[in-house]
Amino acid sequence: MSDQNELKTAIVTGAGGDIGRAICLELANDGYAVLALDILKEPNDETMRLVHEAGGKGEALICDILDADDRAKMAEAGRKLGAISLLVNNVGMVTDESLHKASVENFEKDLKINQLGAFACFKAVEQDLIANKGVLTNIASVNGLGVYGHPGYSAAKASLIHFTRLVAVEYGKYGIRANAIAPGTVRTQVWDERAKKNPQVFEDAKRWYPLQRVADPVDIAKVVSFISSPAAAAISGACLPVDCGLTAGQAELAGTFAQSEDY
Repeated sequence: MSDQNELKTAIVTGAGGDIGRAICLELANDGYAVLALDILKEPNDETMRLVHEAGGKGEALICDILDADDRAKMAEAGRKLGAISLLVNNVGMVTDESLHKASVENFEKDLKINQLGAFACFKAVEQDLIANKGVLTNIASVNGLGVYGHPGYSAAKASLIHFTRLVAVEYGKYGIRANAIAPGTVRTQVWDERAKKNPQVFEDAKRWYPLQRVADPVDIAKVVSFISSPAAAAISGACLPVDCGLTAGQAELAGTFAQSEDY
């Protein structure tokens, strides 16, 4: 077991992206030493610069999560920072928009990055999480709960949600908690690129969200902070949508069915 006074380490994959960066900053604020992982150096270094600027502790590490040697380096670097107590599998990628356009090669890429990579990272720090009664938090997607396009990504996220449940059930006896978060549309650079093609993209998306807005990266980070904290000590095996009400239903559709303007 680790010394209770030892600094706790949180490992965050995909830390150079907008959501990963927000998660790193939030967890650093919670008192974790943050190991920020990304395959791209510049955005990952920028994340760690902001963590340090905010008074947090941590290190940026270039890591291909599908590479066994890189995962070994990840575990080693995490242990040097402190007791590995939290793994946030945030890295993700999207390829083809539809099954009609999907290739076998791209579908495989989606499965590897979005699901197999998460499993591999968990296995790399499995014993640390057992020793420290740690937490696994997987960033899934509403795409894993319903059909919203991008089939390879969606299938992988559905698998990631079930993997979360597998860990919760099998590793609960060690005190490990595992939960997934399922964001809907999040205003990131990816969506800003889409907005260049269609300036109305966010307005178009809002009609499907009961809260009439989309989430931003801080919304996701705040939920990661909560569900990974002692405040959520009795929550394990859950998948929490952070989607401004998307998966609850659509007011426009409800109004059509009910023939009511109240929706």
